[in-house]
Order: sequence, then C-alpha cells, then structure tokens
Amino acid sequence: MRWKNREQSTNVEDRRRIGGKQIAAGGGIGTLAIVLIVWLLGGNPSELINNLQTSGGQTTAADPAVIEAEEELVAFAKTVLKDTEDVWHEIFRAGGNTYREPVLVLFSGAAESACGYNSSATGPFYCPGDEKVYIDLSFLSDLQDQLGAHGDFAMAYIIAHEVGHHVQRLLGITDQLNEMRGRVSEAEYNRYLVRLELQADFLAGVWAHHAQRTKNILEEGDVDEAVNAAAAVGDDRIMMQSQGYVVPDAFTHGTSEQRKTWFMKGFTTGDLNQGDTFSATNL
Repeated sequence: MRWKNREQSTNVEDRRRIGGKQIAAGGGIGTLAIVLIVWLLGGNPSELINNLQTSGGQTTAADPAVIEAEEELVAFAKTVLKDTEDVWHEIFRAGGNTYREPVLVLFSGAAESACGYNSSATGPFYCPGDEKVYIDLSFLSDLQDQLGAHGDFAMAYIIAHEVGHHVQRLLGITDQLNEMRGRVSEAEYNRYLVRLELQADFLAGVWAHHAQRTKNILEEGDVDEAVNAAAAVGDDRIMMQSQGYVVPDAFTHGTSEQRKTWFMKGFTTGDLNQGDTFSATNL
C-alpha cells in the first residue's frame, strides 16, 4: 500500500502512554512481530535485528528500536484513517449529508469506552456510544502469527471495517438494529448482528474502491491481502482453529466466504446502495 509521506488524521487519541511512559504490559509487541511490522511498512528488518542484538535482544518499552517501529505503525494507522475521512466525506456530501469523523483510540492491553471495559483479546472494536474506534496495535501481529493474514493492507482493511461501523451509526442502521433487541428471539437477533458485520466488510470495500480511485493507494497484491484478512477473521475459520469444529448459531461476523464476498462487492462497485446485507437472501 502506498501510504508513506501522505497526510495523516489528527483524530487520534493515544492511550498507550501514561505520565510520559509507554505501557508495556498486556499489549506489548514481541521481537518477531516488530520485525514483521518493519518489513511490511517498507523498513529494513536487518537494521532492527542488529540494534536488538547490540542491546542484548531486549525488546522492552524503553528500547528505541521497538518504539520507532511502533511509531511507524501509528503513522500508518493515522494515514489510513485520513483516507477513510476523505472518502466518507465525499460520499456523504454527494448524498446531501455531512460526515462526522470518528476518533481512533490506540491502547495497550485494555481500554475503557462508553461501551464498557475491553481487553485487547477482543480485538479492534467500534463503540457507537462515544463514536470511537479502539485498536491495540499488537493486533497486527495476531493477524499474521495466529490468523495468517499478512500485509499492510490487511491492517488497513481492519481499520476500514471498524470505520464502517461508524458509517452505519451515522446512517441510523445501528440504532435500528438496537431497537430490535428484545423484540425478536436471541438467535434471530444474532443473525442480524452477523449481517451488520458483513455490511461493515462491504463498507470497507467501498472505502478501498474510492481511495484507489482518488489517491491510487494500491500496490500489487494489496486486494489479495484484504481478502485474505477478511477470510482469516471468518467465524468458521476461527472456530476451526480454536476448537476444531464450527457452530453456525454462534457466528458473530459471518463465514470466511461471506466476508470475502461482501468486501469484494464493495470494492468492485463502490456503490453504497449495493450493500443491503439485511435484505440479502443468500446469507
């Protein structure tokens, strides 16, 4: 992904540091993950390895090499967020509406939001109560090491998916779904939640379509990275990896195939009107 030396968003709240010190507990990024991050973002991993060897291999929060690598990842996240802001401002403006920008919260270990207290184990999430996207940067290493989703555009897809939930909030879709809680069975409500997630995948694809059209951000293989990431976080694949069997009634985000399909539909059409997952009959 072409992201370096481009404009970055200022709508970022950095909670990784308290009192000027970087938090290392809970969300610390290991040596291998840092090397992968440097490589993915266009850096020279050998320089980092040499620095770590010089320092005795210590990858603590005070290690300049670790801090530099993580700050580059922060710059990447800010750039992607800016791209989402530009795209959604354009789309909302074309529809006669105003886009309200979300805030990206970077945290380590755990974070408190208007939606409650969440650990990094839950993965990135969007809280409609405060209109903020929360992400622990160590999730990138989880994408690669645990889920097999490699590449910088895989991370861009994750951010765009969470911003997609913000778009749903602004369009009133989230509120409509919340009103159904208690009026339908738990199983049926859960199926609607899956459709909400698939629509966020679609919206991530819409973002990628227009970001490429206006800024030419994609490099060879980027779309494959996003599709692979969408498949990697499919409920069926995660369940098979974690427990060895699949329970469709327990799905929360959709299957790998569904997530890939809806992302690609958004990417190929770029048309917001094509993303009605709630009326789709093939889910």
